[in-house]
Amino acid sequence: MPRLRITYKKSAIGYPQRQKDTIRSLGFHKLYGALEKDDTPSVRGMIQRVAHLVTVEELPDASGVAAAGEET
Repeated sequence: MPRLRITYKKSAIGYPQRQKDTIRSLGFHKLYGALEKDDTPSVRGMIQRVAHLVTVEELPDASGVAAAGEET
């Protein structure tokens, strides 16, 4: 499963409580913290709600197993 690196870049001060709760639900505790999460629809939805406060990078699959149809 692909992974996402999410970085908390902008303070949630001055934004609605719901957005602050979303930042906390993603697992952030401090500004400029970074997390790695699985790329799931629920995580993508949370990121979409606070996209103005975070940056997102897609990480390559770390399983080391070739995907179906790929030659090694």
